[in-house]
Amino acid sequence: MTNGALDDRRAVRRLFVRPDAAIDRRSWPASVPAVRQLLDEGALELPAGVTFLVGENGSGKSTLIEGIAMAYGLPPEGGSSNGGGSTRPSESPLGDWLGVERTGGAPRWGFFLRAETMHGYYSYLEGLPDSPDRHLHALSHGESFNALLAEKLNHPRYTAGFVCLDEPEAALSFASTLTWLANLAEMAADGTQIVCATHSPVLAALPGAAILELGEWGIRPAEWEELEIVQHTRSFLDDPRRYLRHLID
Repeated sequence: MTNGALDDRRAVRRLFVRPDAAIDRRSWPASVPAVRQLLDEGALELPAGVTFLVGENGSGKSTLIEGIAMAYGLPPEGGSSNGGGSTRPSESPLGDWLGVERTGGAPRWGFFLRAETMHGYYSYLEGLPDSPDRHLHALSHGESFNALLAEKLNHPRYTAGFVCLDEPEAALSFASTLTWLANLAEMAADGTQIVCATHSPVLAALPGAAILELGEWGIRPAEWEELEIVQHTRSFLDDPRRYLRHLID
């Protein structure tokens, strides 16, 4: 399939800042450089396939992906277009500031996996009448994420759509991360549009994926080899003693 054909199947062409949004530029999350850049530029184009958001803790990855998911209409604590649970509201107002420009005819289904709140989503599913998902609480953290991957994200009945992932690697072993890598490639090939916030150099290595690096500069396109997470991981594995010297001296 050509890139043009994939582009035609994008669920979201771009995010845009709503002209009527009541934004306090002096407060969080507008004070985060990545969010500030989006607000200043007024829009963010989302390509077909997979886009990774990478950056240090506090760079705005989770805030941005939460806002994207909410603008699409997904539950802020995670879930699908069909709904999700709610425990303690903690989301930023970014989702209310943003709108999405959808592609005509694209599937409306979407899913937001937010690693820190999946326990609440499992409880929500468990409470649904005749739910087929009551087994998720009985699984380990990683097993439950792999079950979501197989039964929700990359399942024939949910072909294509829009998927937001917030640090899915938090639950995954190295082998499971490779499984996710292969499945993300399959999903993208089938027309699913994916935005993933991650600290994983393994996930970010997905061939053909777009990478946006967030930091004090805001948001910038990046190549995998240039990423700090790649350089630091490689350097640590080459010689852990350089990083652990102060612990063993």
